[in-house]
Amino acid sequence: MRLISWNINGIRAAFRKGSLRSIESLKPDILCVQELKAQQHQMGDGFDVPEGYTGHWSFAERKGYSGVATFTKNKPLSFKDGFGYDKFDTEGRTIITEFEAFTLYNIYFPNGQSNPDRLKYKLDFYDAFLAHCAEELQQGKKLIVCGDFNTAHKEIDLARPKQNQKTSGFLEVERKWIDSFVENGFEDVFRNYNSEPDWYTYWDQKSRARERNVGWRIDYFFVHSSAINLVKGAEILNKIEGSDHCPIMLDLV
Repeated sequence: MRLISWNINGIRAAFRKGSLRSIESLKPDILCVQELKAQQHQMGDGFDVPEGYTGHWSFAERKGYSGVATFTKNKPLSFKDGFGYDKFDTEGRTIITEFEAFTLYNIYFPNGQSNPDRLKYKLDFYDAFLAHCAEELQQGKKLIVCGDFNTAHKEIDLARPKQNQKTSGFLEVERKWIDSFVENGFEDVFRNYNSEPDWYTYWDQKSRARERNVGWRIDYFFVHSSAINLVKGAEILNKIEGSDHCPIMLDLV
């Protein structure tokens, strides 16, 4: 089974530019996209479900903002919009799809750069999500989490770590939360296969950073240790364009 996750930075633009067709040859069984920047009433007017898939959506209440979708070739056992906190679920950041072998979380985590209130919101989201995961794991769920975490975990995960020590996305408090996520049994599967520097998933468009590969690795597949035996490969698809992020891929047995 193949999973692809991609922050597409606007689903209407992605359909207009044909960005999603660029991964058709990879034949993902599940495609998770983040940052839709659209609402449900706009479906069919510039975007829809890719051919051959069933769509599961979470739209933000705010227009042109956030939003995630999970497209599946095979119907999941269940799907859910959000993880049970109104404070976070109204922003359309989480889709949960449950399959026989695992439960998949497709999440667009908040960005904390705009002001202190948004940084607090991001950290609160992190903590609430980790508490939710702990409850699900106690029930025997095998969890896979993918999406845009909006944080580079280690210095190897961004091109200019020293210059960004005080920038949200690389603050110590954000990085420590990912440490705690790992301590709770979640593995950053890309690093199980690739320990090299210069692998990023996001580049600033205004400074044309992608041309110079001055980027950040902030998009991840995290797989809990209870499901790690399902994993057979993980890649960053940094040659695929169409967004300020590139897709990431996880192959399961």
